[in-house]
Amino acid sequence: MRKLKYHEKKLLKKVNPLEYKREGGHREAYVTRRYHLTERDDYKKYSGICKMAQKLVNILKQIDPRDPYRIEMTDMLLDKLHNMGVISTKKSLITCEKLSVSSFCRRRLSSILVKLKFAEHLKEAVTYIEQGHVRVGPDTITDPAFLVTKNMEDFVTWVDSSKIKRKVLEYNETLDDYDLMN
Repeated sequence: MRKLKYHEKKLLKKVNPLEYKREGGHREAYVTRRYHLTERDDYKKYSGICKMAQKLVNILKQIDPRDPYRIEMTDMLLDKLHNMGVISTKKSLITCEKLSVSSFCRRRLSSILVKLKFAEHLKEAVTYIEQGHVRVGPDTITDPAFLVTKNMEDFVTWVDSSKIKRKVLEYNETLDDYDLMN
């Protein structure tokens, strides 16, 4: 192994090879770990959506506030993001400027399961989803990255043939063997 020269040592002090500027730094690792993102592309996709929404907000802000086109586009953007559950209120474009990757991660099926008390931890929720114990409406979902809108949140439940559902019903003393047979 060769010995580093003086200018190479100086360069290594300035550059951290493990963290590049374009990769999002510590924030990406934090969000990935916190929300158990299994694929690295998920973070990049959510980040891209946030950037596009912020660009759209900047374009809309340049248009006159009384312009009917701006009003219509602002309402459409706020409605879409609110119905997805990404923003809490439809009051103004300021809420769209603060849009983050975490707000999309909170709408993932695994996060919703923890929120609805189907699972105690995200890792447990991811396991339930991957094993096929959870359905949204009539469809069994096996992808933890599935985004759940506000309207669909009420239809998250256990699959009928799930042993977890059986245990919950036994615990609540509402188990009916006839229902579980069909």
